[in-house]
Amino acid sequence: MVQELVRPGKLAKGAAPDTAWAYLGGKFVPIREAKISVMTHAFNYGTGVFEGIRAYWNAEEEQLYGLHFREHFKRLLRSCRIMRLTVPHSAEDLVDITIELLRKCGYREDAYIRPVVYKSSELIGVRLHNLEDSFTVFAVPFGNYVPVEGGISCQVSSWRRVDDNAIPARSKITGSYVNAALAKTEAQEAGFDEAIVLTNEGHVSEGSAENLFMVRGGTLITPPVTDNILEGIVRASIMRIARDLDVPLEVRSIDRTELYIADELFLCGTGAQLSPVTSVDHRIVGTGAVGPITQKLSRVYFDAVRGNGDRYKEWVTPVYPA
Repeated sequence: MVQELVRPGKLAKGAAPDTAWAYLGGKFVPIREAKISVMTHAFNYGTGVFEGIRAYWNAEEEQLYGLHFREHFKRLLRSCRIMRLTVPHSAEDLVDITIELLRKCGYREDAYIRPVVYKSSELIGVRLHNLEDSFTVFAVPFGNYVPVEGGISCQVSSWRRVDDNAIPARSKITGSYVNAALAKTEAQEAGFDEAIVLTNEGHVSEGSAENLFMVRGGTLITPPVTDNILEGIVRASIMRIARDLDVPLEVRSIDRTELYIADELFLCGTGAQLSPVTSVDHRIVGTGAVGPITQKLSRVYFDAVRGNGDRYKEWVTPVYPA
């Protein structure tokens, strides 16, 4: 039996209600008891990796669907290899833990799941070796991270994307997200909704925390993984939908000024979902409205993530028993 969520009337966006649970130290604990020390290595040095995973509530079916659970945990384990982290669980084990966590939380609305593997030794000294590793995961109610209708404005940031030989962008390393924070705050304080960052060579990389797609002449274009982007799971989903809809697709480097003359532009990611961009650096993208290819991709994507239809049913995992 799924219980209705009881929460305070003014819960801040991204905050957890008191009824939430976390998995920490090998067991489930109420969210208010899930604590780590101020001396934790990852807190002091950013030596952790994480994932952002969504679960979507389907009111008609009264079911919560976890999106790309296995793909996210496989990527988490790949990130662990880069950061010399170990976790005593397989991807399937992590899926099972997450399903049980969500059942304990009892959410009947969209949720966001945050698993973290981190250096948990309580000591000072910057390194990756000879340290203890720990795993935690928690979930919070979560709506839109950025607007998904009507379009957003973007600024090409003065901050460049981290390079693979400095801090690998293909891995979701906790410490590397200061790069995204610098770009995002710069853009929003300048009056824009979101930032777009360039590589050191000046090619378009991605948004502050989203992959980027552009449409020119009816072709959908996205930067390659070698342009310091996160190897996005939603990015791969959008590419599959495009192929299924017979939308021409090209993976290549994108110049900054192509953003100004694009017919359509959108950002995508688990948090951002699919967010149309209607202006960049005060220049209107296309007609200034959400374009037809973006609309088609968006309709299919938002149907799929709530478990509607059979074509992409393998993307979602039902959380609650039938």
